[in-house]
Amino acid sequence: MTYARKLFLLAVIPLALAVAAIAFLVAHQARAMAEREIADLETQLITAKEEELRNYLQIARAAFYAEYAAAGPDDVRAKRDVTHTLAAMTFGSEGYIFVYDYDGTNLVAPRQTELITRNWSDLADSEGTPVVSRLIEIAKTGGGYHSFLWPKPSTGEEARMMAYVTGLQDWEWAIGTGVFVDDVLTSVAAARTQVETRVQRTFLYIGAIALAAVLMVFMSGLTITIHERRLADAKLKALTQRVFDTQEEERGRVARELHDGISQLLVGARYALDLGRRRIANGDAQASESVDKSAQILRTAIAEVRRISHALRPGVLDDLGLGPALKTLTEDFQRRTGIVTDFETVVFRNRLDEEAKTALYRIAQEALTNIERHAKATEVSVRLAGHRKGATLKICDNGCGIRDGDARGLGLRNMAERMEHLGGTFTIQRLTPGTAIDASVPLRHILPPASNQSHPPEPVKAAE
Repeated sequence: MTYARKLFLLAVIPLALAVAAIAFLVAHQARAMAEREIADLETQLITAKEEELRNYLQIARAAFYAEYAAAGPDDVRAKRDVTHTLAAMTFGSEGYIFVYDYDGTNLVAPRQTELITRNWSDLADSEGTPVVSRLIEIAKTGGGYHSFLWPKPSTGEEARMMAYVTGLQDWEWAIGTGVFVDDVLTSVAAARTQVETRVQRTFLYIGAIALAAVLMVFMSGLTITIHERRLADAKLKALTQRVFDTQEEERGRVARELHDGISQLLVGARYALDLGRRRIANGDAQASESVDKSAQILRTAIAEVRRISHALRPGVLDDLGLGPALKTLTEDFQRRTGIVTDFETVVFRNRLDEEAKTALYRIAQEALTNIERHAKATEVSVRLAGHRKGATLKICDNGCGIRDGDARGLGLRNMAERMEHLGGTFTIQRLTPGTAIDASVPLRHILPPASNQSHPPEPVKAAE
């Protein structure tokens, strides 16, 4: 998996989890709120039905109560007149007044006459709920409500009925009425359907928002990736060009050193040898002088080769380590330029790895070269020290200081890139007067001490 994909997943997965959590929370709260609203609606509708039943029964009771109050328990005529009165009382398309005696025999059922004069005390609905016996029990206690399944007179199919019944205790009658509450159930079911529809719509909205957010993250990541890729390509081209420029500059410098130094010396040695050969052929006594002169020129050429080789890669850096190499570098710098150079270090005993040694040495070389060319300094100090976090090279001078444009120079960029490659830090600080350069490598570039290194490192100060 590429870095870009990892970054994309790192951005998308928390977003998706957050959106999913929000969607679940919103759906849960919406359902909970809807259930409370539906329960309130159902309670209100049922309460309205109950109030409606009480009103119907109060109207019926008012119609026969005078005759009932004047009659005795065995007044057959009064009972017949009351049943006729109640049988005539219907309402709506399904509503009517029903009467059962306490034995369970139906006395009044105007919309379902097949029930009249038959005993229904053991009647139960399809769910097993007792119907008539329960109505009689409620009537005996004064009155109340009972819910059960009952065939609708218009269709003959069972539907949920709510009945209100009260008792005529003198006649041992249970008189009541009922209404079908399927409209209430339909309303509740419709409300639940609306809730589910709203929840699904909310999920769709949240999903659309999440998809839009993911697309925005993707497009932003794609845009950033393209932009960063272009910047990286541009930096790579610039770096490649700098590498080529550095190589050409180094090749030109080596070519000049070879042409102006070694080449001239070798030409001089050749002419001296040719002159000596001619003198020997002529028997000239001064032939030995030509040979001695050519030998001297060759010794000078050898010294020049060593100087160039040392500038390219000092052998002391590999043999003795960074400290002695920097000590030699600073001594040569002071001897060549006349600038007072102070060098102090802690003996590392070659404990820096190759990359770190080379990087710090090249930084010191570049810094001293810049000081020689631009700083107009009279004093330079070089400090190399190890510490708990790694190793640090610090170079200070008392020159004219670095200018704003100098910080973008090739040499300073090379120093910074060397430290960046090693995971270290490179800082430039303006002093009054002068400049300080600080290059630090992390601890992982310091090798563990060898087993024969029993003595701790001691501070060493180079002689000026």
